[in-house]
Amino acid sequence: MLANLTVSKHIQNALAVLDIEQEAIKNLILDLEKNQIENFEQTIESLISCKGRIVVTGMGKSGHIANKIAATLASTGSPAFFVHPAELSHGDFGMLTSDDVMLALSFSGETEELKKLLIQIKRLGIKLISITGNESSTIAQNSDVVLFVRVEKEACPLNLAPTASTTATLALGDAIAITLMQAKNFTREDFAKSHPGGSLGKKLIKVKDIMRQEKEIPLVKDEENFKNILNEINTKKLGFTIVQSNDSKLLGVITDGDIRRAFLKYQNDIDKKLAKEIMSLNPRTIDKDDLAVSALKIMEDFRISDLIVTDKMNKLIGIVDLKDLLRAGII
Repeated sequence: MLANLTVSKHIQNALAVLDIEQEAIKNLILDLEKNQIENFEQTIESLISCKGRIVVTGMGKSGHIANKIAATLASTGSPAFFVHPAELSHGDFGMLTSDDVMLALSFSGETEELKKLLIQIKRLGIKLISITGNESSTIAQNSDVVLFVRVEKEACPLNLAPTASTTATLALGDAIAITLMQAKNFTREDFAKSHPGGSLGKKLIKVKDIMRQEKEIPLVKDEENFKNILNEINTKKLGFTIVQSNDSKLLGVITDGDIRRAFLKYQNDIDKKLAKEIMSLNPRTIDKDDLAVSALKIMEDFRISDLIVTDKMNKLIGIVDLKDLLRAGII
């Protein structure tokens, strides 16, 4: 019974925290709908028209949130980076140009390390957008655009540790980043380019990015003799060869299994047989613009280790082997 009461108390505390943080986001939504429409629009327009990079800064917990916002912006199509305000005062202003836009986070609006930067920011002609909980603060008064985060109380029972304020600020940062992403028509393919090592990036790799081409493809013409067929299969070491017409159209494939069946069927006449007489028709194919994961699915479904890549006219342009998918991290 005691254990259950203890857990119940913990749950009550946790729910109270989430309720306060939820309220902070609700207030943010109301303010964006009613009081901050113009300021938010100005923020987005300023960031869209930014010819340089978005420089995000903040101290303490705001600094951690600023770092996350910068990372989200950068990964969704808006070049951005985080810089510590103290480092700006000690040489990092050299990284900034008048083409940049600065996004400064300070819930109090009176962060000393940020206030010391205001003169230099203006001197460099950098547009300053602040996110703050104090619209009449020094930083707000010296900003080109102010986004207000209204938080009545922190989730901390002492009302000291930044909790609801950081949650609301992070949510606002996400709103900015995703709005910019949509305004720039940032696609899944664009996302993959900036996340080549991530699981999503790998899922968005296309067949054309990993396929083998030209001399790497085992290939014979339909009139090729049996000796040359064997030589092509042995040389390319993939256990098969593609059969192609003189106008580069895909006709079929000859696998190790086709070779064995031809030996059993034709026996002493095997040397006289041409590629078109022993090939298998209708091999599995895929388009170069299809996703590599789609190639893997086809290979798994049909228990094959290679796919032929063709264009809309059924002309051969490449092949994808299971090992190619392995190297690309698809498997």
